[in-house]
Amino acid sequence: MNSPTRWGILGTGSIARKFAEGLTALPSAQLVAVGSRSAATAEAFGAQYKVPHCHASYEALARDPEVEAIYISTPHPFHCENTLLCLGEGKAVLCEKPFAINAAQSSQMVEAARAQRVFLMEAMWTRFLPVMGWVRQQLPQIGQVRLVSADFGFRAGYNRQSRLFAPELGGGALLDVGIYVLSFASMILGPRPVQLTSAAALGESGVDEQTSLLLSYADGAQATLTCAVRTTTPQEARIVGTEGMIQIESPFWRGTAATLRTGGGQVRAEFPLQGNGYNYEAAEVGRCLRAGEKESSIMPLEETLAITRLMDQARAQWGLRYPME
Repeated sequence: MNSPTRWGILGTGSIARKFAEGLTALPSAQLVAVGSRSAATAEAFGAQYKVPHCHASYEALARDPEVEAIYISTPHPFHCENTLLCLGEGKAVLCEKPFAINAAQSSQMVEAARAQRVFLMEAMWTRFLPVMGWVRQQLPQIGQVRLVSADFGFRAGYNRQSRLFAPELGGGALLDVGIYVLSFASMILGPRPVQLTSAAALGESGVDEQTSLLLSYADGAQATLTCAVRTTTPQEARIVGTEGMIQIESPFWRGTAATLRTGGGQVRAEFPLQGNGYNYEAAEVGRCLRAGEKESSIMPLEETLAITRLMDQARAQWGLRYPME
């Protein structure tokens, strides 16, 4: 019951390396395998992170009997097929955000996990940071939440070959960084607004380079969210209630400090990261597996599905469809 969770990583790109580094800060986890599309890249990754089992295919990784849970780190369009492969071999899956290209794929993934009774979770790592746990605990202090605001934008140089600007890879701001602000609003206000109004600036490649979303809820609360890949923004988040507010300092998506302001004054709390932050979501997977849970109560599958539907709805308002759809 107390043995380390035995992890495999599917893919060897930059996000896979961040996750591997995160696992080094988690005593309850052990990286035992990596899978790539070639033996050379798998072995190079394995040498860097001291991984004992290096597989030249994703299929071999999924079949590895030493592996208990697999982190999917491939580009957006491959999340669905990679997840289904691993679930089919009975492996717990932590799938990098965004969970999938669209709600149809997300539904297929969730249905497969539930039918096979295998653990599945979206790797929205921000939600598991200590500062976010503190924020959730403080929400009663600010009364009824009326407004949530969050932004995540950065300026990348235009490069049609980059995944950020490639429609065939699900490029654009919404799936890459918009998922952060949407998930944050969902964590506070719930994933089902009664209205979504959005606008996007589509670049020459056809993907959204800058996006604004306004979510309206049945109780009158609102969320104002922005994301961009060609515009640098403050990357802050605020929650405003009837009795006070909470501000998460920039960059909120890997935040380490937040301030609670009420009529009684203000309290600033700091939460330095242990490791690089990716270890917290891995710890949640391990906790769930040891408890026999098939999904996380902090990032439940129904919420992931609802957020994916919101992204579909926003894209429909702009007329943006990816080639694989």
